[in-house]
Amino acid sequence: MLPPIALLPAFAPWLDLAGLAVFAASGALAAAKRGQTLVTLTFFALITGVGGGTVRDLLIDAPVFWVHDARAASVCLIVALVIWITPERWWRGEALDWFDAVGLAAYAVYGATKALGYGIPPVPAALMGIVTACVGGIIRDVLAGEPSILMRPELYVTAAALASASFVALVLLGMPGVVAATIAAVAGFSLRAAALRYHLALPAYRGRR
Repeated sequence: MLPPIALLPAFAPWLDLAGLAVFAASGALAAAKRGQTLVTLTFFALITGVGGGTVRDLLIDAPVFWVHDARAASVCLIVALVIWITPERWWRGEALDWFDAVGLAAYAVYGATKALGYGIPPVPAALMGIVTACVGGIIRDVLAGEPSILMRPELYVTAAALASASFVALVLLGMPGVVAATIAAVAGFSLRAAALRYHLALPAYRGRR
């Protein structure tokens, strides 16, 4: 395995925890809306929060992050507990969608950054950013019996792809990691925000002609 390179900026772990907290909240809420127990809320929060990062780390042959860093699992547990003890009306509306957009962009950039740091080539590294940002949500939807984000036309996975691919491209062009990460995260968030605001979606397959 290639040794990690000094690409991760000092604040990168906080990007990881920010994205993890938002995704953990979406998982806990999926269970809460179905009237489940605290144990189920916690499980949904954990699997949604760490799912993408776990798959990424296994694929790039890195230590699975949350097994070696107690902060990750702790954040998921705290988020689940907060949602359990707070009234449902606090979590209605589109607020979580906007937080999720922030987490999506942050997680996509962080995933691509970590993959590059472990010597992964550019194209697979960009794909690792998408995996990091989206796999946890896919697992959540499957467990909750909802249509997967992969099966929806809305610009969600596309926004993650923009963030991760932009970061990799900017790094290859010689831009400093911190600047590249900021630009890429803003680009991914902006696309997701536009999709939420204007209901943007990709065209659906129309079949053979």
